[in-house]
Amino acid sequence: QVQLVESGGGSVQAGGSLRLSCAASGYSGCRYGMSWYRQAPGKEREFVSAINTRGSTSYADSVKGRFTISQDNAKNTVYLQMNSLKPEDTAMYYCKTDLFWGVVDPVSCPRTNWGQGTQVTVSS
Repeated sequence: QVQLVESGGGSVQAGGSLRLSCAASGYSGCRYGMSWYRQAPGKEREFVSAINTRGSTSYADSVKGRFTISQDNAKNTVYLQMNSLKPEDTAMYYCKTDLFWGVVDPVSCPRTNWGQGTQVTVSS
């Protein structure tokens, strides 16, 4: 059974930093891109950053220059380094995988999969 486990969230003051981690397990026989999304109370979930199987990255305009996504393939883990945090960054942050290569299998290679989220709170 595939699983995504996020960690690293917490409470910081504006200008501070946090590093989120998302560890993927249970995937077998497929390759997938990984991304981060966030959802603030009363708002829709929005894209934050992504990294594909070739290591290419993309960012939402609101976080460019402040957030950095990276991955450790040996650990099947993706990271989101968040610097210069602002109160508007406060949200639940979710990790997501999107199948890039392989046969779709709900158990070992789902087309998409979401983690449970980790809360980030930035105070002014």
